[in-house]
Amino acid sequence: MRICFLGAGSTVFCKNVLGDCILTPELGEFEIALHDIDEVRLNESFMLIKAINEKYSGKATVLKFLNRREALTGADYIINAVQIGGYKPCTVTDFKIPRRFGLQQTIGDTLGAGGIMRALRTIPVFKDFANDIAELCPNAYFLNYTNPMAMLTGYLLKHTNVKAVGLCHSVQGCVPHLLRGLKLDKSVDAEKTKWEIYGINHQAWLLSVHDENGEDLYPTIKHRAKHGPKTLSRGRTDAVRYALMEHFGHYVTESSEHNSEYTPWFIKKFNPLRWARYMIPLNLYPMRCRNQIRGWKKQSKRLLTDPALINHSRSLEYGSRIIEAIHTGKPFTFHGSVLNTEGYIPNLPNEACVEIPVIADKNGLTPQKCNPLPEQCASVNITNITPQLLTLKANETRKLEDIFRAVALDPHTASVLTLPQIRRMCKALYKAHHKGGWLPEYK
Repeated sequence: MRICFLGAGSTVFCKNVLGDCILTPELGEFEIALHDIDEVRLNESFMLIKAINEKYSGKATVLKFLNRREALTGADYIINAVQIGGYKPCTVTDFKIPRRFGLQQTIGDTLGAGGIMRALRTIPVFKDFANDIAELCPNAYFLNYTNPMAMLTGYLLKHTNVKAVGLCHSVQGCVPHLLRGLKLDKSVDAEKTKWEIYGINHQAWLLSVHDENGEDLYPTIKHRAKHGPKTLSRGRTDAVRYALMEHFGHYVTESSEHNSEYTPWFIKKFNPLRWARYMIPLNLYPMRCRNQIRGWKKQSKRLLTDPALINHSRSLEYGSRIIEAIHTGKPFTFHGSVLNTEGYIPNLPNEACVEIPVIADKNGLTPQKCNPLPEQCASVNITNITPQLLTLKANETRKLEDIFRAVALDPHTASVLTLPQIRRMCKALYKAHHKGGWLPEYK
């Protein structure tokens, strides 16, 4: 069995997912094929994964490849964590140009001007991936961790034969985070709760949550979220999600920082009182990226110079558990992003990429049917699905007009800029990306 990791230069994430595989004895002997276009970062990840394998008496053979095709040859599972364009120049561009037009963002990797441009520069690379996979490992499962999750996974499932599923961290951490933030974690064991979540990536809805005795926790959760004392450690940093829960009835899976830019209600012109209420960190993501890059470099250097510091315990990431389930046939249920072609969520569009329960076992990946979402929740999701689908259309037509329409129908962008401003912003973003070689010709 071969597990190929694309984007292995993401050393810390690579360590988490592949370390999990190494600590899974049920996988037996297998190969790890690391690939990255950055030779220095590839070598760092190679040395780290090899050290983990040796420390924990793993049965993996760790290989590294600058050539992607060599890494993919014969792969059974592909874990993808590439970021096309990186922090520089592309993330910087995604923030700098919109800010010039008065559009402020928080993360810019899932929707909005930043997310749409990230999708458009990544899809051509995914197309190359798909062509290689069709030739070299057509039966491999593609576990995608790259954002924007819905657009990229949706592209693969709609336009290629790759057996892809999108994976995110937000679902499994949703209930523990909510209970901890409301100080309910002392009286309720999050591990024993029963909950139901589905929707779209980064905006799936916690539809129900009960404790181990079957008691509905939502009334207590909503009361504490609305009436409990607000501090920096509790309440303020989750204020957007609490507001969405108050007005739409349900808590969402992804952070307030993310969801503030998926909706039209929270990011307005700077107002100290409004900022104090919602604590939305505007335009700080590029700085955070710089800090993360420095932190990753420092951590990698520290681990590689002192192997005794290298430790790993199995994380909550889905990757190794999905591979184990398919390899052994022992079922594992997780939440993944898949196309809604079978109406898995009946009141969302069939062409949408939805995040729902999926069973992994000897039969592969089997998405599960869900009930219709509450209408208000489905309506909020559709405001995000529309620009996602228009982005995929723009990739097909190669028309600037379709990029403009996708961005113009983004809820946050539409709440801040006029249509002429959006058109000029899109032209500036396209020009910068095309000039840098990150986008093909659009007319």
